[in-house]
Parts: sequence; structure tokens; C-alpha cells
Amino acid sequence: MADNIPSGFVEACVVVGAAGDKLKQLLQARDKDLPLLDPEVLQVHAPPFVSKESSSDSPGHAPAFSRIQKRRSFMKKKRDRVTTPSRELAKGDGEPPATTVVASTTEDVSVPKDIDLIALPQLCFPEGLKISEECKEDSYHFLVFTDVFGNRTHGVVVQYHRHIQASQDGHGHQNGHWTSPKGPRLYTTYAICVISKYPYYNALRDCLSCLLIQLRTCRMVDFEERVKEFTAKLALVPIPPPGQLHVVFSLRPLQIFLPSREDKERPAVDLDLHLPFLCFRPQQLLEIITSILMEQRVVFVSSDWARLTLVAECFMRFIHPLHWQHPFVPILSHQMLDFLMAPTSYLMGCHAQHIEEVAAETDDLILIHIDEGIVSSSSADHHGLPETPWAARECFTRRVEGLQIHYDLEVCRLGAGTDVNDLRAQRRQWQHTLNTEIQRITLELIVNIFRDVHDHLNYEHRVFNSEEFLKCREPADQMFYKKVLDTHIFHSFLRDRLNKKMDSFSRMELKTRSDIHKLRTMMDVPRRPNMQEMARKCTTPENRLSRKLGMSLPNLAERAPMDSVRKTSLKKVTLNGVKAPQKPIKTFRLPEFPPPLSYVYVQNYYSDMISQLGKAMSCLGPEDSSLLARYHYMRGFVSYVAGKRLDALGDFQNLHKTDTDIFPVELVRALVDSLAADERSQAERRPELARLISRSKRDHEGEQARPDNFATIKKFQLPRTHLQRDDFVRRIQESGIVKDLNTIHRLFDALTVGQQKQVDPEVFRFFYTIWKETEAEAQDVDLPTAVLEHLETNECVYKLSSSVKTSHGVGKIAMTQRRLFLLTDGRPGYVEITKFRDIEEVRISSAPFLLLRDPSLKIKSSLRKEMFEANLKSECDLWAIMIKEMWAGRKMADEHKDPQYMQQALTNALLMDAVVGCLQSQKAIYAASKLAYFDKMKLEVPMMVPKTTAETLKHKINPSLDQTSPHAVDVLLYTPGQLGVSGTDGGGNPKLWCALSDGKVVVFDAASWSMQQNSVQVGSSQLNCMLGVNQQQLWIGSQDSVIYIINPRSMSCNKQLTEHRSEVTGLALEERADKYSQLVAYSCSAEGTVIVWDVSTLQVRKHFRLSCERLQSLQVHNGWLWCCACDSILEVRRNGAVQRRVSLPQQNPRGSPSSTLSRGSSLSRGSSLSRGSFSCFLLFDETEQLWSGCADADELCVWHCRDLTKPFHRIQLQDCAGVLCMIKVKNQIWVGCRGRSMGQARGKIYVVDTERHLVEKELVAHSDRVQALCSAEDRYVLSGAAREDGKIAIWKVE
Repeated sequence: MADNIPSGFVEACVVVGAAGDKLKQLLQARDKDLPLLDPEVLQVHAPPFVSKESSSDSPGHAPAFSRIQKRRSFMKKKRDRVTTPSRELAKGDGEPPATTVVASTTEDVSVPKDIDLIALPQLCFPEGLKISEECKEDSYHFLVFTDVFGNRTHGVVVQYHRHIQASQDGHGHQNGHWTSPKGPRLYTTYAICVISKYPYYNALRDCLSCLLIQLRTCRMVDFEERVKEFTAKLALVPIPPPGQLHVVFSLRPLQIFLPSREDKERPAVDLDLHLPFLCFRPQQLLEIITSILMEQRVVFVSSDWARLTLVAECFMRFIHPLHWQHPFVPILSHQMLDFLMAPTSYLMGCHAQHIEEVAAETDDLILIHIDEGIVSSSSADHHGLPETPWAARECFTRRVEGLQIHYDLEVCRLGAGTDVNDLRAQRRQWQHTLNTEIQRITLELIVNIFRDVHDHLNYEHRVFNSEEFLKCREPADQMFYKKVLDTHIFHSFLRDRLNKKMDSFSRMELKTRSDIHKLRTMMDVPRRPNMQEMARKCTTPENRLSRKLGMSLPNLAERAPMDSVRKTSLKKVTLNGVKAPQKPIKTFRLPEFPPPLSYVYVQNYYSDMISQLGKAMSCLGPEDSSLLARYHYMRGFVSYVAGKRLDALGDFQNLHKTDTDIFPVELVRALVDSLAADERSQAERRPELARLISRSKRDHEGEQARPDNFATIKKFQLPRTHLQRDDFVRRIQESGIVKDLNTIHRLFDALTVGQQKQVDPEVFRFFYTIWKETEAEAQDVDLPTAVLEHLETNECVYKLSSSVKTSHGVGKIAMTQRRLFLLTDGRPGYVEITKFRDIEEVRISSAPFLLLRDPSLKIKSSLRKEMFEANLKSECDLWAIMIKEMWAGRKMADEHKDPQYMQQALTNALLMDAVVGCLQSQKAIYAASKLAYFDKMKLEVPMMVPKTTAETLKHKINPSLDQTSPHAVDVLLYTPGQLGVSGTDGGGNPKLWCALSDGKVVVFDAASWSMQQNSVQVGSSQLNCMLGVNQQQLWIGSQDSVIYIINPRSMSCNKQLTEHRSEVTGLALEERADKYSQLVAYSCSAEGTVIVWDVSTLQVRKHFRLSCERLQSLQVHNGWLWCCACDSILEVRRNGAVQRRVSLPQQNPRGSPSSTLSRGSSLSRGSSLSRGSFSCFLLFDETEQLWSGCADADELCVWHCRDLTKPFHRIQLQDCAGVLCMIKVKNQIWVGCRGRSMGQARGKIYVVDTERHLVEKELVAHSDRVQALCSAEDRYVLSGAAREDGKIAIWKVE
């Protein structure tokens, strides 16, 4: 649970040591053995350290990076200091100064509520506080505190020694040393614990090292003040935001470096992640990770307290993005060992001296011996945990073997350094590179383990089919997954997958998908092993790569599996790797610390920091928007704690515009709530701040209204009651059998033939069982190598008959998605029967057998003269309707260039098979025929498409593949590939961006037409327009009045422009000769507002309002802005003045439109002559022509731009009911319309010659209106249809 107020580097600093009365008793009994003392809290220092009340003439106040929250009162013992130091100190002996104390009083100290001062002394001295006769070396160790909500706080402890001095009356006291004439000097130990909300272990250790230098030379009377000043300084340090901006500050003699988090989901990495690799071999590392994933009771053991926390924290990073959900206590003192008796899962650590006691008292512990590098169990009968899946294990082992984890080998070629900070920076850079590589390797391990989880998720109903997931695992790996699937860790991981969280796991999984896996995302096909996977089964495990490993490795390039895909590729396919380029690291150096206990100096310090951040921002170029966002983040934080709340709001508003990924929602909400009445009034008068406040409130209300099932996860279960149609649809979708609503409705009709319209639970169970058994049988099909050679790599055997007598011999008939072939008995061989596209006839006849006549199946192929005949007996009717459906689907797919028809026909055929097996009655075949969709369509509707359409149509793709029903294609945009950019960052190949309903943007790789990822979510409203601005920005205008900006390389939306007040309807780009702003973007909204944007800074340069009815698009032409509204087309100057206005065409006596032109205003339109509304327009530089179309007209109007008094030509569009969109490609205009063909409503495209003004082609390829068009490098035109069709057609340009 994130805090909603900015928290600084340090939460508190606590000093722990021996109490004075205990030291007195020790002095009196000095002849006895030195006992262990109970440590106590001596000092607590926590912000705020300054307040406005402490300086009456100071400006506005806010505490120094402190969380304003409920705090506890701690009664601290405080000794009255003597005014003079002891004169018994031996001068020049190297001992630190000491003083005596004689009395004690108490005072209240404010302590953060989540710091447990009761257990802290034991953790600071886990072995107890020892009084020794020699001064020992300082030692550090690290702590982790976890509250009841799972929030972690981190601490670094240093133990250092000071000697005890005797006072003049002979009594020993704390905070000094005593010298007895009869005994040696005694030394006591102090522990200073610095507590932070953030895991900056190395930085906090460095800070304490700097503090000890000061404490060794200071008198005890100054001890408390030095620690307090030290804590107050660190409380002034802001935490860097996620990203590439790090923070550096000086704490003499060292420069302290605070690395930032990689993203909001990850903690900062300020420890050496290679420590476990120095202690354990790869196999043991995997055993430890497995024990954590299985939520075992894990105990780390070491003789060095520091290693316990550091190594345990490393493993927490290794399992990211999975999160440990149970108690996490890396250090247990000897008094806390009974915690190990807890019955729950946990991860704890203890000293090696207690290991025998722990192992004897507690069973089923996984003991991890850090010093020896051994993993063992406390149970004698323990059989070990299941091994990590083989493919992931092998990949991880090879990656680890390539790591260079020894720093000495890295620097042996370098000379000796003379500057300690330079040497530290050199080591830090090496460590950062190594940490990045280790995180990449461990993330790849997690991805390889859980890669296939999303194949068994149903997002609509939030169901995970765990049984099917387990069945798809390798037999040797199933025990591993059975244990992991029942853990809290995996449940949380599933919740993130169902919420479609785009985290590091999702990004790597998408980047490392194989081509075959990408094909499955663009074809909704039942899961079966293809020929390539079968071929892998033919090799030995030692020489093969498993399917899961093959998916993850970047060098396993696979050919595009479909001919139709290869033919329409725009660029050769390359397989993305797993290594992403790192952004360069930038550091921000904080000003020198002021006197931290003075309010005025602290406020000046904040002002200096704000000024330095402003200077750094002014030096950034347009390409540094990511870094600019981090500076806005930091300056907003600093302004907030400095009391400049309106300035902070301004920075957060700019941050929201620049990078929404790191926008601190809860912080801004708290900032808004903290505004005083006058501040809120000022904010409301500033439009950009008013929008931020409104958005914060709206987002908060949206979170509260979030549905309850957002965090639920259901396991698929078979029904126990009768299912009505809606319940049946939900159950089938949950099962993962099929998603399409229409197909499920036909399946419902098939299962309820001749009975009441509800499905019996037993019938559903039989159907589901048969479907899954069929899948399992396909997995077990073992085809010989000689047969595999005849099949395509992506072909799968979906149906196999029993052994039958045929005209080609005895054998089994096999059906793939492409063909039928005979798998001959005896010595298995391959005999081709026919491909589905070559079938001419399928019929059933009778074959004589003794006195009976058995039914036989006959198939006529265009490639053979003789008919194929098979005596299938009882299977004959089923095979006949299945083959007919596949044949019809193949014909439809070929005619319409849409491979999904074939995939849908295949699904229908397999459903028929399951229905017949389920019903097992005389009506089974009739019931199955209800699913023969394409075979019936062939009889009802002609399958042939017009010749011109067939010749021009290249391919079809379905952007709604992962949806239960088609979605309208609202906008299409093609972006070309980038030379010199690798595919690993998503920037190499050309892309097709498709805007669907509800803010979804589906992205296709235009080199293979495969879906790159399911969708990029940009808001939740309809998207109206898209514009490719440059290689880093793609703008999308939405109905919710926001312009969303996507990074085409990362395919993430992290910027928003919110200046519009109505839905954004149009976008345009203009290149200018202006040296300060060469690229300018225009946007318009429905109510008539036009905004001019500086693309480099995303700032508004100008805005104006046009008087019109629904402004819907705009273009830039020869320095003029042309705007299309429903009632007119306007020529506008850059200052917003209307130069000319073309009103709607009016109906003339013979039914053709004419136009009326006015300068600066439009003529009124007679209601009897109005022609609906403009829908689109185009301008041509070469001929200076204006082309326009109307939403309800059957023609295009063409004007000369010099004389807009009337159109000089009208182009009639036959069977057109309205023009919706048009684009120019070469010397052609492609016009998307709604029209009619063969008596039915269809989406039509007219190709018009711009010179002759004639319709060259009339294309019919969509079953609903064509409402989106775009061009792919003038080689292809892509058209998108409305909801009833919902597909994208790819057309050749001649």
C-alpha cells in the first residue's frame, strides 16, 4: 500500500546500546565474567526536524519529506550532559573523546507508527550486546520490517565500539570509558540503525560509514546532535522517480549514489545481485527459486549476519514479477528462533550456530547454507522438491555460465586509481551492468516457466483452466506445476495476467514469442501439435529443444508458416530477441546540504534544488521527453514538501502530459486534498490545474466503482445444473473450447435437438470430456518421419479414423487443416487423398459386403480421374459432413482471401465430431449438421466474389480474434519500418495500427500480418483518428476529448494531451521552416476548437474556435488549414480567420448536388434542398482540386481550389448509399462507402482515376460499411469495416 505523501530517503535513525544503570552494575561487579547486556533504545530521530513555528519570519512551511501520519510517542531516556569533558582522557592515544553523565530525564519523541521499537534492539544486536576488553572492528548488517499489509521497510545497522570511562567518584557510566587500577579498559557497543522506506542498502551503508568518521572524533556531548543532524540531512534527500534519472549527493568524504527503480512495479536495486552466484551453483540456485515458488518454509543460514538479508533480497528480485506473500524475516535473533515453529510458509534467516537446534526442533524446513553453498532439508525422509521444468532449467544454466561475476577480472587491465569516488563509480557501473544482465536472465527463467499460462485464461469470465494447463505440460514437469499452481504467489501472478497488466513479464513474453506462437494469435484454432513439434519428438531429449525453450530463444528463427502470409509480407520476418537496449543513465546532483535544523536554510535548500532542476530541464532537447518527465516528477515532489503546492500541481500536470507511466496518482490525490481554500480557488482559475484536479477526483471515483470481480480468479468447473442458452455460452467460453458467440449458439442448438432448450449437465460433461480426449489423442499421434516430410510445418492432425479399407489400401484416414491423407497400415506410409481446395464432390454410396451393403464415402478430386472410396461404415456420415464443411470453408477462404474462414470451418468440424460422440443416437448426425455453417452458406449464398474483387484482394485479417464477437474497425494507420533498428525494441518492422471500440488499439506486424500483442488500451472510449508524428510519437484522438500518445517502439501509451473539451475528431501534421519549431501538429474537436501543438514540447502554440456544425477532420494545404464540418468545408488562416467556406451541396432538379460559396460565412440552406452532411474531403497539390463526399450521397463532387463557386465535375458511384472515407494512392482515389450488392447491404470500395474522373474498380469484400482506409507505401490499401464484419482487407494497388 503506497504512501500518499512523499517520503524522503530516511524515515528515522535509532541509536541502540546498553543502559547506564546496567553499566554501573557491571562496574561494581567488574571482577566477575563480563555478561551479555540487554540493549535498549537510547535515541530516536525522525522528521520533521524543522517547523514554521521555529522561525517566525520564515516563508510558508512544509515538513522535510516526511509522511504526515499518526505517530506514537516514545519516552526516551536522556542524560544531562556535563559542561566540561573529562580530564582523565589520555591525550593523543587515538581514543575518541568521552564524557560522564550523572542524571537522566525524559522527553517525548515522535516515532513513525510502522517502526517497532520493541523488537528493534534485538535485531540490532541479534547475538546480544557484549562488553569486551578490546575495541573490535565496525560491522554492518541489514534488516527488513514487514507490516500487516505486507509493506516493507528497510534498515541498515552499524555496530561500533567506544570505551567506558570512570568518573571521579569511581563509578562507571555509559558514553565513556573507565580505567580501573586493577583491570583493563572495557568497551561497549552502540548500534545505529537507519530506517528507510526504500531498499537502498549500499547507499545507507555508505552514509553510515561517513557518519562514523564524524563520531570517532566528536565528544559524547555532541554525539546526539551529530546523529540528529545526520538524520535531518538524509531526510532532505528526494527519492529519484522510476526511469533513467539517478540522484547523487555529497556526504563527505563520499559521493552517495541513489539508483532509480526501473519501473513503478520494481523496487530499486541497490545491492550486488551476483552474491548468490558466488555462493551457489546454477542447479542450487534453481532449487532455491523452486522452494520459494512452492512457498516452502525456507531458512537461510550463515555465520555472517550481513549475508542473510542481502542474499535473501537477491532471491526476491530473482522471482520478479512474482511477489513473496508470506512472512519475510531475513534475520532472527536468538530470542526469536521460536518464530520458526510457525505453521505457515515463511522465509527467514538465522545464525549458523543455531542450525543444529533449528533442524532438530522443526521438520520440513528448506535449509540454505550460504557459507557452504548447500541446500538441504531438516527432515530425514525428505525426498526433495520437483525440479524446475527442463527447458527453462537448461536455458537458465547456459545463460548463467556466460556471466562474468568477478570484478577483478574486469579491472586487471586498468591502472591503480587515486580518487576513491572515481574507483567507486567504476565499480558501480560494472555492478549496474551485471545486475541488469542477471535480472534479464532470471526474468527469462520466470517467462519460460509460465509462458503458456495465458493460453489457458478466459479474460471475459476471469477463469484459469488449471487442469488443461497441467495436461499440456511435459510429464516430468507436471509435479512442479501441481505444487506451484496452488500457491499465493501464483494466484497473484494470475490476477495480474487476467487484468492484462503490461509488466516486465508481459513485455518479455511478447518479445520472445516464436513465429508459430504468433500465428496462433492471428488464427483462433484448437490446440494440436503441429508437424514441427512432432518432428522434435522424433529426436532424443539430449539432442532436442523443447517447445517452451524454443519459444524463448532468440536464435531459433522460424519461417513464416503460411504461404498466404508470406506473399503479403512487406519485409522479411526476423525473430525478436530478449535483450532490450538500455536508456543512458543521467544523474542529478543535489545541492550541498544546509544546516538541516534551521527552517530558513532548509527552505533555501529546497529553492536551490528547484532552481537546479529548472536549469536541467531547460537544457533538454525534444528527444529527451522521458528525462524531462523525471525532472517534472522530482520538482513536483520538492515543491510539494517546500509548501509550493500550486507549483507542484503544475509539474504533475506536465508530467501527466509527458509520461503517464510514472504519474503518482495517490500522491497527487493527497496533494489536491491538502490544498487550502485560497489555493484551491487559484488552482480552479488555471485551466490546466483545474483539469488535473477534476481528473484526480474522477479517477478516484472510478477506482471506487471498480467491479468486485476485478481481483477474483475462478477455476473452470463442470456445471451441476441444467444450462440455459446464456449460461451455456459462459461455460463454453470459460472452457476455452470456442469464443465466438454465433458458433456457441449453433452448438447449443445442436445439443438440444428434439428436446427442451436447455443442456443437461451430463450432456455437457460428456461433450467436454470427448473434446478433451480428442485433443489428447491428437497429442499422442506418432507420425513417422517419412510421413512428416509430406506435410507443412504448421499442419496438425485433427481427426484420425479407425483402420478402414479404401481404394488406396487399408489404413487410417487423417485430416489436417489442409488435406486428407491415408496413413497406411503395416509399414506406415503416406498416401495423399486430396487437398480440400481440390475437392469437386463428396457423397455417400453403398458398398456390397456379403449380403449387406455398407455405406462408403466417395471423394472426387480435380487432380485425379478416379474417385477415392473408403468403407467407413458407421463413421461415414460424420466424415461426410466434416469434409463438406472443410471443403466449403476452404472455398470461402480462397475466394475471400480470408484464412479465418478455414479455421472457423475446422472448429465447426471438430465440434461436429464431439457432438456425435456425445449424443450417440440416431439424431446425432442431424444435430451435428446444425454446425455445418459454411456448407449451408454455400447453398444459400453464392460463394464466388466478383472477379475484380478477387483479383485485387490480397488477404484478410481479423483484429477481433481474441474477442467473443466482431468489433468495428474505427481507424487504420500504417507506419513504415525503420532501417537500422533491430526488431528487439519493436521498431524494425512496419506496423499496422487498428483502433477498435472501447479504446483498444490492436497492432499487427505488417511484415507477416501477425498480431504483435492483443491490444494497447488507450482510455475506454471510441477512437476517432490517428496520426504518425515521428518515430517516437503516434497520436490518437479519442471520443473522451483526450489525445493519447503511443511510443511506436515500445507500443506503450504514456503521454496524454487533455486541452480539448469535446471529442477529438481530426489530426494533421505540418513541417515548417521555423528553426525553433519545425514540426507542428493540428488537432480539432467536434465543437469547433482547433489547437496548434509544438510537437517537440507538446505545448499549445495557438488555439481558436470555428463556427460550424461538428468539425470532423482537417488537412494542411499550401500553408492553409482546411477543415471539414458536417455543414461546410472551411479554408482557414493560421490565425483562425475563415477565408472561404463551402456549404453543403444542394439537390438540383436532376438530383445532382451543387454548392454555394461564401467568403467568411455560409449561405443558409433550404431544408427542402439540404443533402445530409459532409463526411470526408481530399486536396491535391498537383491539380489544385478539392474532392468531397457526403454521408448520404451516391457521388463525389470535384472543385477547382481557385474557383469554389460550384463543382466542375460529379462522379456517380453505382449502388452507393453514402461516402464515409477516401484516400489518395498514386493517381487513384479509393473511396470507402456503404452500398448494396446482389440485394444485400455491403461495404464497397470504389477506385477512381483522378485524371479521367472515372470509376476504375468497384470492390466488394466486407459485409458491413467500409469506414476506415489507409495506404501501405502505395503498394497496398487496407480497409476496415464496421461491426457486422469487423475485418481488415488488404488490397493490391496497380
